[in-house]
Amino acid sequence: MGWPFLILTSLPLELLTSPAHPVGMKRPAFPPLLAWVAPHGVLIAIIVICVGIELTLQGADFGLWGSSRWRGLAYQNGGFWRGLLDNWRPNYAAQPVVMFASYGFLHGGATHLLVNMITLASLGRLVVERVGQARFAVIYALSLLGGAAGFTVLSPAVQPMVGASGALFGLAGVLTGWEYTARRMAREGISPVLRVVGLLILLNLVMYWAMDGHLAWETHLGGFLAGWAAGWWVRQPAR
Repeated sequence: MGWPFLILTSLPLELLTSPAHPVGMKRPAFPPLLAWVAPHGVLIAIIVICVGIELTLQGADFGLWGSSRWRGLAYQNGGFWRGLLDNWRPNYAAQPVVMFASYGFLHGGATHLLVNMITLASLGRLVVERVGQARFAVIYALSLLGGAAGFTVLSPAVQPMVGASGALFGLAGVLTGWEYTARRMAREGISPVLRVVGLLILLNLVMYWAMDGHLAWETHLGGFLAGWAAGWWVRQPAR
């Protein structure tokens, strides 16, 4: 579910790389590694958790430790199961609530994880450097919830949904929304914003076809809309 972002972040679009408007993002020079880590601690923590979980499951898959059943158990207990919001019986009492967050820290394998983490590092850095760690955490959490909500409302799937792409689309949504607002305030055209939105739609269509329909586009849409909405009230802190 992260492929669209890998492609998107490699394109020379001013929307995600160099906004130059009054409310645009300040892009400081890249500091030394140790000085960079502290201001990005929340972003790094999310990446470390996702990587740690997938490495643990990979090791179990290859028989290095634990049991080959670990991945299945992780999906059973941490994936997003839409049926749990209907009449399915949960494995534990809090599962129907916990899954709204836990699904975003599980992935479908090494490739899925790698693509999503590259995307998270790229988009997450842009958001953190604009609004700070606390506001980034709020945006990420709302996007994660929005992705789950989109899947709940729009998907008929009975399989579990996993992956961070709902939150990633939320980060793209907030960046897109900020650029839209900046351009409207500057009385400039919004064609760059429309191009990005169109590209995201096209990539989802292509991926849906390439994956034979096994794409949680509902999660992408819900996350994007939640991120865009979050951008209306999660603003750059006063300096």
